[in-house]
Amino acid sequence: MSSRFTRRRFLKALGAGATCLLLANTVGCELLGRSSKLRSLHVPELGPLRATKVWPLPSVSPEPPKGIWAFHSRPDLAPAAIELAEQAYGTGPGYVFLALKEGAGEHGPMILDDRGQLVWFTKHTRARDFKVQNYRGSPVLTWWEGSIVAGHGKGEYVVFDDSYSEIARVRAGNGYQGDLHEFLITPQHTALLTAYTPARADLSAVGGSEGGAVWGGVAREVDIETGEVLFEWHSLEHVGVEESYVHPPEDPALRYDYFHINSIDVYDDDHLLVSARNTWTVYKIERKTGEVVWRLGGKKSDFEMGQGTRSAFQHDARSHKDSTISVFDNGAYPQVHEQSRGIVLGLEEEKMGATLLREYASPQKRLATSQGNVQLLSNGNAFVGWGSAPFVSEFSREGELIFDASFPPDCESYRAFRFPWSAHPTGTPAVALERLSDERVKLYASWNGATEVEGWEVLAGPSPGQLESLGSVPRNGFETAMLAQSSHSYFSVRAKERSGRVLGSSAPLKL
Repeated sequence: MSSRFTRRRFLKALGAGATCLLLANTVGCELLGRSSKLRSLHVPELGPLRATKVWPLPSVSPEPPKGIWAFHSRPDLAPAAIELAEQAYGTGPGYVFLALKEGAGEHGPMILDDRGQLVWFTKHTRARDFKVQNYRGSPVLTWWEGSIVAGHGKGEYVVFDDSYSEIARVRAGNGYQGDLHEFLITPQHTALLTAYTPARADLSAVGGSEGGAVWGGVAREVDIETGEVLFEWHSLEHVGVEESYVHPPEDPALRYDYFHINSIDVYDDDHLLVSARNTWTVYKIERKTGEVVWRLGGKKSDFEMGQGTRSAFQHDARSHKDSTISVFDNGAYPQVHEQSRGIVLGLEEEKMGATLLREYASPQKRLATSQGNVQLLSNGNAFVGWGSAPFVSEFSREGELIFDASFPPDCESYRAFRFPWSAHPTGTPAVALERLSDERVKLYASWNGATEVEGWEVLAGPSPGQLESLGSVPRNGFETAMLAQSSHSYFSVRAKERSGRVLGSSAPLKL
């Protein structure tokens, strides 16, 4: 460096308040401050020693107006945005997975980071239970899609790989429509799923008619590849209507949803765990015979329920290796408990006793009248989706709230999760251009679903086949805004990973 290039000239070239490591055409340029000059689209005067001709600009607001995202490079995407009430710290690994429905913005499966920034979104108004699962040794995305009738679903289940390409579509089989409440892939490459079946039953024990119309809950296991039905269990053959806490509808034309199956899990090699919202009970079921081994909670509990262990209208009962069960206790439909909560119960099957080990509740005493889940993470934290309440939260093992986010009013996600995820989309990055002057161009770059992008390189030239690099800036959220100095007509962007390797390039775009 020339002795004439003084520290004062160096700071002037960078612009007051912004410091950058000058590694020409690399991703390793770290912006430590955001100057007011950058915010007003000021371009620093370039000395002969500065190679880069592109600078980062403030991206879209972290809380967009009206709670809906709007992107220059992807105007076709307009999902609802989340607002962080509690900044994330000490959270589990990975991203947040949701499938919003109702309320503001477009609806569908979406992946978010801990800053509330969008990672991936696809418009699908009838998607539910969006999550990461493992299928044949690889992580996959799964969700249910279909129509909603009488509080349950009629549809099928979708499996996407890490390029966001569909690799399987699963149906319930034997004439049944797949229900939205559960789709769980087992290590044996089968799927556990729920269904509802119309039937007639004697409802006189609950104040109904002797031949009343009723919905029966069905648990099924299906081979994903062949569609063969391997197991089928019907609630009406094992659980009487008198176990229900809800009354038959006054209109006899409406079916009585006495059971309302809403989750299935593998308890062990020989048993399944089934949750029924309207009986307030979790059932251990023998896979070979379908017999109920025991009931946890409800009117006929086989366990001595310790203080704080009883749930009401619960969802998402999960079995864990340490003889514990996690449950999302809604506590309302109508209200029974003061607030909804995630709970972890310790079970002693020899003594048939249940103990409350941990409880995860919001300081705001949130009440979810439907839906919801609690996910125990690998680091000991608990991630809670509040169902009908537009919130997601993460708690430390000790119950401390360490992440809390909300959606626009009336938005809901049936469940919410946190999972590690790495993906490379089959498409190419998107770019939008705006000419500010003869020498200044504003660019917006994004790549929906790409998780490994650390920076963006800008190329410009007089024709699509004559593009040269202007420099690189770090990625900043779903869409990165940049300012480039160039009078050329054609521009392109390259997505780069941390090492500088190019992951993908946009098509050249003429301004």
